[in-house]
Amino acid sequence: MSGQVVVVGAGLAGAKTVEGLRQRGYDGGIVLLGTETDRPYERPPLSKGYLQGSDERDGAFVHPADWYATHDVDLRLGTTARSIDLGARDVVDGSGTRTGWDHLVLATGSEPRRLDVPGAGLDGVVQLRTLDDSDRLRTLLTAGKRVVVVGGGWIGLEVTAAARAAGCEVSVLVRDPLPLLAVLGPELAAMFADLHRENGVDLRTRTEISEIVASGDGTHVGAVELADGTLIDADLVVVGIGAAPRVDLAKAAGLHVENGVVVDAHLRSTNPHVLAVGDIARAHHPLLGTHVRVEHWANALNQPATAAATIVGADEPYDKLPYFFTDQFDLGMEYVGYVGVHGYDEVVVRGDLQGRELVAFWRREGRVLAAMNVNVWDVVDDVQALIRSGAVVDHHRLADPEVPLADLL
Repeated sequence: MSGQVVVVGAGLAGAKTVEGLRQRGYDGGIVLLGTETDRPYERPPLSKGYLQGSDERDGAFVHPADWYATHDVDLRLGTTARSIDLGARDVVDGSGTRTGWDHLVLATGSEPRRLDVPGAGLDGVVQLRTLDDSDRLRTLLTAGKRVVVVGGGWIGLEVTAAARAAGCEVSVLVRDPLPLLAVLGPELAAMFADLHRENGVDLRTRTEISEIVASGDGTHVGAVELADGTLIDADLVVVGIGAAPRVDLAKAAGLHVENGVVVDAHLRSTNPHVLAVGDIARAHHPLLGTHVRVEHWANALNQPATAAATIVGADEPYDKLPYFFTDQFDLGMEYVGYVGVHGYDEVVVRGDLQGRELVAFWRREGRVLAAMNVNVWDVVDDVQALIRSGAVVDHHRLADPEVPLADLL
């Protein structure tokens, strides 16, 4: 297992890829290229515990500082890959340095979408993607500050919870009738809307922004103007309107790119020596029977083991079900499964929806596609088994908390 593997992207997915290679006994050269100057870290704490001050900064890092040298990984921080030469099997970085590879792993992640309205470049308009972003936002979230959060996705709502915990006045602006509507559907999205309003959040739905208005000094945000002319005073605007996969390198190299880098179940692209992991990987899922791209922590954590296996010649396709979690106010949640483009017929709730202590199941033709446990714990393994089984489950038994989940198989 000689040669050299180059991993482009030094986030969680990149760090776990090099770890997986060494665990598999790969003894060739490994180069890990990262644009940021911090060593690889995980992103969930940036909008959760670390942002709220309950987690330490060092807890976000994937490995101790000396791990890379100890495991003979050439970690090159502050280094941006500019192009890939598939013929020569080289990566060219910003300095013009060429680094050769026998296998290349793309772990370039995603980047936040920009708000395209006048005033979006004013001081006080921020996004949350990096550890530096979280550091900066922590200092800005102080009691009494007027914060407007644009976007009602997971990041936006988690930042909102952190801002309220810090004593800020928070308005959340959402285009849809409910936050998280596209992810959860109306049945469960309403629960999150109620949660935030009960915690003092000014949640405004069906809103469009026309402009970020400057304060008197002309350089800093002072208000957000809506399409109907309403002005919302703001000291800080946090933009959380989604992210896009960083696929420019792959596209320029001629790899198949379609809503991510298209890869097989072993995470190989159209060039078998180039793999993709994490946010950018649109991977064929053996159980789901389709290509799936998931922008969540669990993919970045788990897909690299498959990439490492593929590189060393093992046949271990990636078949883990999509998984994500959130913590907002007094609500903790885990979601597992995949509804897909064909949608669902119904949501079955087991437990107390009003009290926000439940397990919800998304079903199609009697089969459970996905499930979400809210303030109910230690059920994910049983839920995954239920989804994987493909069994048609009786509605009433599924909704009955007295029937153990394991008995539904």
